[in-house]
Amino acid sequence: MSLNSQFPKQVPFLPGHVFSDPFKENHHKTQQFSHINGTVQEKTNFIHEEFDPNLMDSMKFNAPPNLTYGSRQPPENDYIPRIQPPWLKYDRAVLRFYGYFQESVVENPNENFRIRKVIIYYYLSDGTIHVTEPRVPNAGIPQGLFIKRQKIPKKLGKNDFYQWEDIQLCSNINFYERVFRIQDCDTYTREFYEYMGKPLRLPEQMPRDNFENIRETKELKINPPDTKEYKEYFEVKLGGGHPNGGLNKYLQNDRKVLSFDIIWDDASIEGQLNYYTLNYYLADDTCEVKEVRKQNSGKDPYPLMLRRQKIPKTPILTHYPGMTLKKEEFYSPQDLICGNTVKIYGRECFIYGCDDFTKEYYLNVLGIQQKPATLKQERGKKFYQPVPPYNGYGYEEDSLGSVYSLQPKPPKKDVRKNFTQDQFILRFEARQISEVREENSRRFIISFYCGDDTVQVYQTSERNSGIWGGKFQERSRQKNPLTNDYYTERDFQLGGIVQFNVYKFQLMRADEFTINYMRQKPDVFKEADISQIIAKLRLFADGYPNFDSFLLDLMKKLDKQLKGYIDFEELSQGLLELGFNLTLQEQYFLMREFDRNGEWKLCMQSLWESLGGKRA
Repeated sequence: MSLNSQFPKQVPFLPGHVFSDPFKENHHKTQQFSHINGTVQEKTNFIHEEFDPNLMDSMKFNAPPNLTYGSRQPPENDYIPRIQPPWLKYDRAVLRFYGYFQESVVENPNENFRIRKVIIYYYLSDGTIHVTEPRVPNAGIPQGLFIKRQKIPKKLGKNDFYQWEDIQLCSNINFYERVFRIQDCDTYTREFYEYMGKPLRLPEQMPRDNFENIRETKELKINPPDTKEYKEYFEVKLGGGHPNGGLNKYLQNDRKVLSFDIIWDDASIEGQLNYYTLNYYLADDTCEVKEVRKQNSGKDPYPLMLRRQKIPKTPILTHYPGMTLKKEEFYSPQDLICGNTVKIYGRECFIYGCDDFTKEYYLNVLGIQQKPATLKQERGKKFYQPVPPYNGYGYEEDSLGSVYSLQPKPPKKDVRKNFTQDQFILRFEARQISEVREENSRRFIISFYCGDDTVQVYQTSERNSGIWGGKFQERSRQKNPLTNDYYTERDFQLGGIVQFNVYKFQLMRADEFTINYMRQKPDVFKEADISQIIAKLRLFADGYPNFDSFLLDLMKKLDKQLKGYIDFEELSQGLLELGFNLTLQEQYFLMREFDRNGEWKLCMQSLWESLGGKRA
């Protein structure tokens, strides 16, 4: 018998109540796993399984019953509880009540009792309550935490604790034989009670005691009636400034400026119309007059006609400021109306306009609608400065930079085009067009770089021709003499003529890459789009009685020998006889499209079907 079995059953089975058996000698543990013939096996000597004859019979007849023997009862609360416990449902939810209790004061002639304010917190998660007392300066009593957070019983010695239903406004509540009066609560608490169907009563007013009245009387300071005058006197005596009587006006109208457009007609010999801007500052009723500068006016740039100051209607001029005792009358917003004249120290200025803020201010504050006056428009002076001719250094953009600015900047390049089109180079075989007969036989390779629209020309040579091959023209941008614009990829069409400086070239053929590039861009190379070429051919059918007669005439003129195939010369000669003006590039792509055998011969059957003819 073990030592633990000798202990009485009333002792709980907890740490500290169970001791090891000093008489036990065998501490072996049962080995359940073993290794037999290289296989891990489990011993079943200690496993007892009940024999079920019904299960054996069902397994013999291949009809196993329901092994669970009945459906499982659904749990009341799963790991995701349907009925939330209070600690989950009311997590961080706290009800707050404001209250007080009355405490008697002895041996004090000024007061017999004191009202001590408290705040009662009720935690809905576990039903605990704690009470705090706000600190009052110079109260003479310890304040702060009054009752620690705990469950408070309704009566001492019993397990009946306060719940949130037991707390109501305008009622007394007993915490440990001390009676508290609940006076008010916060908004969340009132909404919670209304949601639960138990609305709270209306709050009542907090009573006052003599201590609070005396404390407010001590803190109340009443200045003597002449304090302001004394402060101003001592401030000026110590070197300070005079009191600012317009401080309130400054704070209300700071950064509010009325702007007017005025004009002064200088009637002197060398005078002219002068335009100014009058700014009226509402913060201190001062004005400034700024000159409106115009380019190439021939006048020295004076920014201000009058610095910021008050403008008198009739100025009193003295040898020294302050020598007169007369009071001057200054301009106010009521005097500055569009269409009126303002006299600024002898200069009569006409107000002909104002800004949008000034219009809104007059309309909303003064009830006056500002209507700008119309002035006669002056004829603008046009100055023409011719652009000097190109000096030959660099590109024309570089030369124009020194014309437009004293510190020229390099011209901006199309970086996006350079990155996306730099790998595309269009190569054409061309011949020179010249008045000299021998030079017409010279052949060239023209390379157009799509990244920066530059052109490079190489000359090819044949044996015993007497012509040196190699680079004919450096890579550079060239201008079209017809349009005076730089050449673009749109200008390079088969059969077209391009001119670089004084040399003219006719584009004869293009490489395979250039042909495919033209096909991929039908919006740029419209003459390379076979659909547009076919549509253009169909337009010539308008001169025939019907479309079939057009097709028959076209086939007879192109294929006169009825071979079924024609070469490029027969195609050009037939279109010329018919009067169909197709360009060389259109004829070239038409020939490539219907060349079925790769022998550079056009299949008439394919052309017939593409134009809409019926198959034979």
